[in-house]
Amino acid sequence: MNIPKDKIIDMIRSRGDHDQAEQAQAELPDQVDTDQHSDLLSKFNIDPKNLGGGLGGLGDKIGL
Repeated sequence: MNIPKDKIIDMIRSRGDHDQAEQAQAELPDQVDTDQHSDLLSKFNIDPKNLGGGLGGLGDKIGL
């Protein structure tokens, strides 16, 4: 699944971690592929398996 970098940044900021959001801004590509970039996502404490929509997944919370 491809997710716009801005959605990931917003999610990190919503956790109150602005330093990590700035780091993610610099390191993530504009379109984040959850399979291809799973290592980067985990670096920012994001589990790609939780990004899918449905039943309270993070995808619902970030508008996917």
